[in-house]
Amino acid sequence: MNKKCPRCSLNNLPRSRSCARCLLEFEEVASEEKSMSRSLGQRLLRRGIVLGVICVITVAGFYLSLILSARPLSAEEMSHVESAIEVLDRAGFEKEVHYLRYYTFFRGNDNWLNAMVPKENAYAATNYPFEILTLYPDFFVYTEDDVERAAILLHEARHLQGFDEPDAYEFVWKNKSKIGWTRENYGSSIVWRNVRKQTMEIQPGMFICDFNELNDCFE
Repeated sequence: MNKKCPRCSLNNLPRSRSCARCLLEFEEVASEEKSMSRSLGQRLLRRGIVLGVICVITVAGFYLSLILSARPLSAEEMSHVESAIEVLDRAGFEKEVHYLRYYTFFRGNDNWLNAMVPKENAYAATNYPFEILTLYPDFFVYTEDDVERAAILLHEARHLQGFDEPDAYEFVWKNKSKIGWTRENYGSSIVWRNVRKQTMEIQPGMFICDFNELNDCFE
């Protein structure tokens, strides 16, 4: 319970205000220690703020590089996109439409990050969580109409929300009839055949149904 002097290590009485040997004032020591502790806290806070600013600038620079390294859609291409989003809006996909209209940057070719990943016969690609949606020429060339383009956008809208590939394929195939994308109307289209094949490969359980000769549980 003795008060030990931090300078000379002498054990003083608990009520002593100064050291009996070196005359060090204990109140001054306590004040200095408190000041040093406060100063250390301020330095740590400043360092934290600086590191936070650096992180924000780095992420913002990365984000801008993804946007600026790819071309925007032309006015005609954007018109097709807006018409396809209207199809989804009329079908009641409010959340997906909200993401596509208000959070998404549309681009017409690969940014530097997408260019590093090999791909074949892709209609679109999404950079999550940066909400950048790249629409390749096949999206405009091989789709029959706005309905088929809406089906592709519905798939990508799931990725914009952070869902993986199996979920996106399952979601579109389960809800395809809501937008009028059915086998009767589009069964011979290139996009229908490709998406059906890919869905069967990724979600085979959706095509094992005894009650349907076409082996499509959602047809």
